[in-house]
Amino acid sequence: MKKNTFKLSVLSLFLTANLVTAQEKQELEVEQLDEVVLSDTKFELKKENSGKIIYKITKKDIDNNPGKTVVDLLNNVAGVEINGNNNAKGSTLGLYFRGGRSRQVAVMIDGVLVSDPTGIASTFDLNLIDINQIESIEILKGSSSTLYGSGASTGVINIKLKKSSKAPIAFNYSASAGTNSTQNNRNSNFEDLNQSVGLRGTVDKFNYLANYSVSKSDGISAASDKNSQTPFETDAFLSNNGLLKLGYQFNDKFSLEFFGNYSQYDYDYDNDIYSDSEVNNGNQEQFQYGIKSNFKYNNGELVASFSLSDLERGFDTYSSWTNSIDSYLYEGKSTFAEIVNKYNFNEEIHLITGLNYQDFDNQTTTPFGNIERDLANFNTFDPYASIIYTGKNGVNLNVGARLNNHSEYGSHFVYNLNPSYNLINNNNTKLKVLGSYSTAFIAPSTYQLFSAYGNLDLKPEENKTIEFGFDSSFNKWLEASSVFFYREEESKIVFVTDPVTFESAYGNELLTQNAKGVETTLRLKPLEKLRFNLSHTYTNKSADLDYIPKNKFIANITVTPFKNTFIGVNYKSVGDRTATYYDPATFTQVETIMESYSLVDFSASHMLIEHLTVFASLTNAFNENYEDIYGYSTKGRNFKLGLRFNF
Repeated sequence: MKKNTFKLSVLSLFLTANLVTAQEKQELEVEQLDEVVLSDTKFELKKENSGKIIYKITKKDIDNNPGKTVVDLLNNVAGVEINGNNNAKGSTLGLYFRGGRSRQVAVMIDGVLVSDPTGIASTFDLNLIDINQIESIEILKGSSSTLYGSGASTGVINIKLKKSSKAPIAFNYSASAGTNSTQNNRNSNFEDLNQSVGLRGTVDKFNYLANYSVSKSDGISAASDKNSQTPFETDAFLSNNGLLKLGYQFNDKFSLEFFGNYSQYDYDYDNDIYSDSEVNNGNQEQFQYGIKSNFKYNNGELVASFSLSDLERGFDTYSSWTNSIDSYLYEGKSTFAEIVNKYNFNEEIHLITGLNYQDFDNQTTTPFGNIERDLANFNTFDPYASIIYTGKNGVNLNVGARLNNHSEYGSHFVYNLNPSYNLINNNNTKLKVLGSYSTAFIAPSTYQLFSAYGNLDLKPEENKTIEFGFDSSFNKWLEASSVFFYREEESKIVFVTDPVTFESAYGNELLTQNAKGVETTLRLKPLEKLRFNLSHTYTNKSADLDYIPKNKFIANITVTPFKNTFIGVNYKSVGDRTATYYDPATFTQVETIMESYSLVDFSASHMLIEHLTVFASLTNAFNENYEDIYGYSTKGRNFKLGLRFNF
């Protein structure tokens, strides 16, 4: 009797899992037909009513690119340039939207802002997030300080983590192994290893999700050895990522969720261009936890979130001055709290109001001076509001304002005006024109305010951005969009050294700088099983010294020749870039032109049996020899094999 009961339970669980899988596929198809976005208002909004062109990396995109990282996928989006992704793992990543800098892009994970309070630019390290934890990613370009505050002057990366399965239990496992070599130092060893395991489910009103991933790589020296008689030693990387989400759905209107995330990685590195080091190594560790609640009422929705983050990073580096190993330790804590409410006056007019509180502190210990936590801290308290109009006549309008209250530099007011109009909107053809004018700001970091080079009189950087363009689709087989942008930047924070006294400190640039450009995307689906994605980005800056190419072209072809089989080809052409590097021989910054390059990648996946998929990829197929960061190695031709199991 017990054996029969056990068999029935297993059979019931199997059928439930299959039913949920089918239901999730159906929900995905519905989402594609009636796509909604979150980044524009922090609440669900039909894409046709948004005055922004928001690029969305969907669950299907992630599934069709197994073995890729978060940065791999982001780097193929028009208007986005991530410098350092093609170098050894653990390299510092430069994140540029529309000619801006890393500190001008805000990163949100499930609605919570993430950052590094110990860094010069306070930017979140995307090496700390694992793709296996992610459901989708929205990329909002353009100044968004009204909704997201400081650091959102050129765009927002809004990462949505996976949801709990509707079955009592669902299991997923993925593993991959690949080569990891440069163009000249070829080897066929499996030096790039990745594993991820997860459980999720729903039992009555309780839901849960747990995921753990580990990644290891070796085989590449961080610094390029092309000028060396002997190959450099390789620099290893090892990361661990854990995620836990526990939720309770009290009723149809109220839910509560606890989340915790742990990320850690160790890495070796080379500190100078074309120069090897066998002793330089570092470690980064971050733990974040918090709680979120969602309450729906007759005329709206209220979301509250609270999180604490504790980050510690350190590294050891060889000093030629002292002929010894110097140690650096950075410890930062941050608090994030927000209440945001959407009130619907009617079907056309919506009011979004919010209160945001953030607190940061920094404890730094280095051979060149320390930063004390009691001194190096600040907080912000920001009220904000937006009015959203989505008219049945095709007119849409988003108007908002935010008052940033900073404990160090006082109050700062920003606003946005974003109209759009659906010229054509029917089942077969859609054409929307849009425009916006917005202001934004970037607050100084704790390092820029309180370090040995700090300046408490720093002003926040200010941006003004104007954009206009169109978004269109025809018969569901053609989508096209193009946006022109122009951005002015005042009071840019720069590192200044007195040529006479050699004293250095942070200050504000007196000259106004600007960036302008055009982002164009084209998506074609001539056949049900064939798709083309094309994009071109043109960026022109008044001061261009940060690896941003004027022209970047990406072409992607995907085809499903057989049932359950996917094949993708990706071509990327990156134009000339201007960059600076520090020359240790002359003790000066040197300007150089980085040559253009082109990369071709292949990927394929096939579902062998229900729930089991195998995949393979080939990157830099033609072994292009180029530099992404001056003096540092890039990856040559490499392949990867893997499998993914879902139940």
